[in-house]
Amino acid sequence: MKRTMLLLSVLAVSGGAAAQSSLTVFGVMDAGVSHYSTKSRSWGGTPARQVTQSQTVLSPSGYASSRLGFRGTEDLGGGLAAGFWLEAPLANDTGGGIANFGRRSTLSLSGPFGELRLGRDYTASFWNDAVFDPFSVNGVGTNLVAVVNSNIAASRALATGGLLNGGLSAGTDSYLRTSNAVSYFLPPGLGGFYGQVQYAFHENVKTSGTTDSPSGRGRYAGARVGWASGPADVALAYGESTLVSAAPAGEKIKSLNLGGSYDFGAVKVFGEWSSVRDARDNAGLFGTRSTDRYDGFVAGVNMPVGPGVIRASFARVNFKNGNGLPNSDASVDKLALGYVHNLSRRTALYATVARIGIRNGHNNPTVMGVTPLVVSLPAIFPQAAYVTTGGMEPRSAIGYDFGIRHAF
Repeated sequence: MKRTMLLLSVLAVSGGAAAQSSLTVFGVMDAGVSHYSTKSRSWGGTPARQVTQSQTVLSPSGYASSRLGFRGTEDLGGGLAAGFWLEAPLANDTGGGIANFGRRSTLSLSGPFGELRLGRDYTASFWNDAVFDPFSVNGVGTNLVAVVNSNIAASRALATGGLLNGGLSAGTDSYLRTSNAVSYFLPPGLGGFYGQVQYAFHENVKTSGTTDSPSGRGRYAGARVGWASGPADVALAYGESTLVSAAPAGEKIKSLNLGGSYDFGAVKVFGEWSSVRDARDNAGLFGTRSTDRYDGFVAGVNMPVGPGVIRASFARVNFKNGNGLPNSDASVDKLALGYVHNLSRRTALYATVARIGIRNGHNNPTVMGVTPLVVSLPAIFPQAAYVTTGGMEPRSAIGYDFGIRHAF
């Protein structure tokens, strides 16, 4: 009898604890056929010629990134709650499983004061690139500003000391996500206002008697503030990533963007303005400070049509070289059009096509040689590159996706 009562007591306590907690397994499986084609041409005094490279692949992210995640919360009472979020990328085209939780890995404490979140997460300055993109930074329709920004971060990360975050950032330098971060989010119920501040530790070792120790490489700081009410949403964000902290060769990437959307019912419009500065000491003429500028915008729409949605966007990014030399700039345009047909709340068919045009691509081809996808992820999304040697420059690209997405 005593054993029975003890067992019932344990079960009662366990049931009460379970009622205060939740665990959710979630994910996305996306599979599609994608084709990418790039065109390079000769420039200057070289003989006129043109090279086209193309590739057709089975891709895992034409409409939404394939992933598997686990999230949970525990009610601590008094309005407090603890939560965790673990999210891993999936390469379902090759059977790649959970190698890491590089998409998100956070532990948080939330309450009337807001939310304090610790771990790897999206950067504050990236959110506008995603939220105000009709294609949600996936597939060949991906926001041109986001692709250029990723190219900047990847190329400068490699140029200034290799990869950060154990390679989890796929070569980028705190553009899309950052590790070792402390983030604070405002609580809801502030009349539509929302926001966050974020700081990521560089975690470098400090050595006594050593100049520039510890190095600030890997440090990120950013903030975002916005207002959303009914059909309207607008937000301003700023982020600063340290690549080299020591003078006279310091370097930082500084990103400022403003985005907004408005849902008219028959159509939802999106827009974003972005300005990124790659500021480097001792890199310009006569050892002065050099600042490369990347100014861009995106405008687009989502238009519901029966069970589906038509998506379209146009974007431009202008590059202004900080070396002060004439005729050293470049620009990129991108036009994307797509359609999503919802078979159910969880399953959808999709198709997207995009075209990119490049002017003066020989000026900074590493960044301005934009391909249909983010070039810093070749191991995950293989695609044809440009020919940039032997007097060749990036000229144009085209890509398409069609496939199916299932969310669970």
